[in-house]
Order: sequence, then C-alpha cells, then structure tokens
Amino acid sequence: MYKLPENLRDLLKEPIGKVVDEKQLVELLKNEKKIVSIGDEVTYTLLKHDIKPLFCIVDYKTRRGNISELKMNKIKSFGKKSIVVNNPARTITDDLWNIIKYSFENKGKTPIRIEIIGEEDLASLAVINMAPRDVTIIYGLPDKGVLVVKPTDKNKEKVREVLEKM
Repeated sequence: MYKLPENLRDLLKEPIGKVVDEKQLVELLKNEKKIVSIGDEVTYTLLKHDIKPLFCIVDYKTRRGNISELKMNKIKSFGKKSIVVNNPARTITDDLWNIIKYSFENKGKTPIRIEIIGEEDLASLAVINMAPRDVTIIYGLPDKGVLVVKPTDKNKEKVREVLEKM
C-alpha cells in the first residue's frame, strides 16, 4: 500500500500533463481511442459527450460532497462491469492497484467502472504508472480544469519518484 506523507502533499499540486477546459477536452479526445478517466466530474463530462473510457474510477463525491443524482445515474450507466474497492484518503491500496492493473489487462474488452469507497484522489498516480503509451489519462484539478496526461517516460518517471517516497 502507498500512503501519502504530509511532506509530499505540495509536490502533488504540481500538475502532470496539460490543463484544459471542457471544450478543449472534448476537442482533444475526439480522436483518442483509449481513455481512462479518474474522478466523477471528468467521467460525467466524457459520458455526456458520448466519449467512452476504457475504465473510469469514481467515488461519487466532488470536493468532499456528494455529486448530483443526475451525474451519479449517468456514471452508473457506464460499464458492463462494476468493481467496488475500499481506498482511504491519501492512499493507494493494494486492492486498488491490482484492480487498475486488471483493468489495463482487460484492454477495453469490457468497459469497467471502479467505484471507490473512500477517495480516488491518488489513483491517477497508479494509472499513469501502469498505462500503456497509447492511453490518454484525464482527471480533474479543482478550480483549474481537467488534466490530460500521456504516459510518457518523463511523466512516468515523475510518478515513480513520488511513489518511491510514499
């Protein structure tokens, strides 16, 4: 299990990837075939624009509050398979790590919705670390927009440095 120590919190405020708004996101993703979304708002945004990720990771919360019933229903309509996992705040549990690994091995054969009991706040680190090069990863950055990340060697190295300190 990975647990984020207090002294690394500021390091994670540095965005990895490109920050975009909703219009830019839809434009960027229209030609992408393999997308992973992390977070309720970004997953909802994809689905409302009829963009289907390989898998999504959600906790049905936004800024520590519950998302609307409309958004929850839209997200719950995605995925032929739903996997529920416990993952406390500021952690990446072994179960979450293994489910993300399984989801990549699935290669999009079955759309998967990973539902977190707890928080999905660090799941992006595991996803970037494991993602094949042809995947685009998106997750929200509160009050800034959406981060679009390609799993380049440089981005994977940044993530590994953080994971090694956890």
